Amino acid sequence: MIRINNISVPLDFDFSQLKAFCVKKFGIAPSKLKRAELAKKSVDARRKNDVHFIISLLVEADNEAQLVKKIRSAEFYQPQKYQLPERRIFSQRPVVVGFGPAGMFAALVLSECGANPVVLERGGDVDSRCRAVEIFQSGGRLDTECNVQFGEGGAGTFSDGKLTTGIKDIRISYVMEKLVQFGAPEEILYMAKPHIGTDLLRNVVKNLREYIKSLGAEVLFNSRFCGFEAEKGRITAVEYENGGEKQLLKTDSVILACGHSARDVFEQLYSRGVELSRKNFSVGVRIEHLRRDIDRAMYGSFAGHSALKAADYKLAVHLENGRTLYTFCMCPGGYVVAAASEENRLAVNGMSCFARDGENSNSALLVGINTDDFPGSHPLAGMYFQRELEEKAFIAGGSDYSAPVTTVGSFLRGEPAEIPVKVNPTYRPGVRAASPEEYLPDFVCQSLKMGIAEMGRRISGFDSPEAALTGIESRSSSPVRINRGEDLQSVSLKGLYPCGEGAGYAGGIVSAAVDGIKCGERIITDERDSYENYLHI
Repeated sequence: MIRINNISVPLDFDFSQLKAFCVKKFGIAPSKLKRAELAKKSVDARRKNDVHFIISLLVEADNEAQLVKKIRSAEFYQPQKYQLPERRIFSQRPVVVGFGPAGMFAALVLSECGANPVVLERGGDVDSRCRAVEIFQSGGRLDTECNVQFGEGGAGTFSDGKLTTGIKDIRISYVMEKLVQFGAPEEILYMAKPHIGTDLLRNVVKNLREYIKSLGAEVLFNSRFCGFEAEKGRITAVEYENGGEKQLLKTDSVILACGHSARDVFEQLYSRGVELSRKNFSVGVRIEHLRRDIDRAMYGSFAGHSALKAADYKLAVHLENGRTLYTFCMCPGGYVVAAASEENRLAVNGMSCFARDGENSNSALLVGINTDDFPGSHPLAGMYFQRELEEKAFIAGGSDYSAPVTTVGSFLRGEPAEIPVKVNPTYRPGVRAASPEEYLPDFVCQSLKMGIAEMGRRISGFDSPEAALTGIESRSSSPVRINRGEDLQSVSLKGLYPCGEGAGYAGGIVSAAVDGIKCGERIITDERDSYENYLHI
């Protein structure tokens, strides 16, 4: 097999005729061409008068050596496939705490290798979770155990389902293939910027759950991890609460994939002497523009072409004050969502459905927070700093979970906050006029003002006075790291595997899933608990 890269094709290209295209483009005889399939597809919008696709193809033919010599961008290609560890018998069932991307894929690998894990998820299944979120967004009560942060699928279920990642790992193909198996669109296997969308992702996580249950796993919803037992520096059991009653579950292997909003878990670990450390994170706001304006800015006259989805962007600007302002979790045609998980504290996030056809496009605008930006040396100081900002945002929004919002224009001019008119804020349950200066540190506000103006020079209209700023975006990453060694176990408690974003070892759906797989592998391949050794204890 060979791979042919960097092929330019027009937006109206017929992807159902790849074989015919190869015959004509590369002069391959039809009788010698066995297979031609899409390996990668991306939009090239660098020149607004020539927006087109760049594709890569996987080709099987009789004369591949000659084709590699003939076609400049061709190369021999040997697909790499992830292999699961060998199945074995376990003396005790591993426990997975959290059923977000890291926990789901840890449980998946453990299940496929015969470990029959028990999953503890503090929130509800995805259907009951959707109901709880809708009640809150409609002005009802915040369920602190089942919300945008907690529940089946983790925070990623109420996002854009973006699958882009900066890591390189053979496990990524396993993640993508499994997501397709459980209902994700097949295009995620070849799109340069794959995404599933919140609407489709909900069914994907349900199908994954039912699959691992069919293999012997047990998934316990509304089951909050609340403690552990240990002997001689090794975990021996976990405690969880379900329906107001505490239960004890014997185990010697726990994958802790609790997510970055499980602040009570961090406090509990600290109180029990589990080694934690502070880490950098980011805070800021969400910026919303009309989708059609972003599409026009990115695609020029090609905006609205049937082959193009809503435009995305990714920006980072280094500022004179030494800070960096960057966009994160950009949601084309999406919505700003209520992401609070604690009473009297406010947080926002972004999400979009697969079609990305909402009226607005939004993105986080974030400024990095270093460990010397908040006081004290406590390992949880960053978490407490986050809480303080979220409390201020809650008050700025009127103390009823309305979000503080203003226009870019009033913010940049230093004028009183105003509710945007042209760009209708999508946050529910509601918004109230308030400036970021009411809830963000001065250096963050200064960086926002400097950076938005610079970003406006990168993307036409980005600094539009009518764009909306909604706060506070404070949950982009964990402010805490649960320290682990090369064996992926806690440096202070054997058998505890800190995992994913919450533990400080991932940054997105795919990297969290990969980290979950790695932790699952370590438990499967741990010779200490092999069946043969267990018989001789």
